[in-house]
Amino acid sequence: MKVVVGIPARFGSSRFPGKPLALLAGRPMIRHVIDKALAAEVGEVVVATDDERIAEVCIGSGALVAMTRSDHASGSDRLAEALRLHDCEVVINVQGDEPLIDPAAIRAVIAPFAHHPYLPMATLAHPIESEADLLNPNVVKVVLSDKGHALYFSRAPIPYPRTPGAATALKHVGLYAYRKEFLLAYSGLTPSPAEQSEQLEQLRVLHHGYAIAVTVGDFGCIGVDTPADLARAEALLAR
Repeated sequence: MKVVVGIPARFGSSRFPGKPLALLAGRPMIRHVIDKALAAEVGEVVVATDDERIAEVCIGSGALVAMTRSDHASGSDRLAEALRLHDCEVVINVQGDEPLIDPAAIRAVIAPFAHHPYLPMATLAHPIESEADLLNPNVVKVVLSDKGHALYFSRAPIPYPRTPGAATALKHVGLYAYRKEFLLAYSGLTPSPAEQSEQLEQLRVLHHGYAIAVTVGDFGCIGVDTPADLARAEALLAR
């Protein structure tokens, strides 16, 4: 199974412009993400970007760079353009704002593809340990079927603890892997009402009847959405 790790990275973030180039421990954040992706040792690493400044700092990093259009609505759309002609079977989408992602998580997200040759998509989750996380709308929750496939993702506390302790709540970890042909078809799927309500694009996949396999483990990843998140990541990296 030929795997590519794709890292979508755009300059124009509304909450944190230039985020991939923000310095973390003296190096651009995108270089930390590349290092983690390379450490996973699952295949080639390709940075998909619309900005020459980002491309320039990736030179000598060990990753390939693919220039894309600037008008993509999501990272998966950007990867679909970048990797359309790339020779691979599975694409892992590692966000360019995950400088502390565990290489073991990158390896784990592709494990289901080895056992399910027609699986279109996979992701990760880990148990929620605090009520604050369960109630936090910024912590996305997922409920699984007995096959380990996602039934639903929500910002609301699911499953609702009407009977406390009956089920373990799971936090979704936003690391995705796609079979390449599904990634190319994904951008053509129409958005769903639930997706628009929750602002969770993975609900589009479920709405159209596709399966998402979810591997559960200790996969706590910390994304950088704001300068405050960057300071938090710096403190964790220093440890």
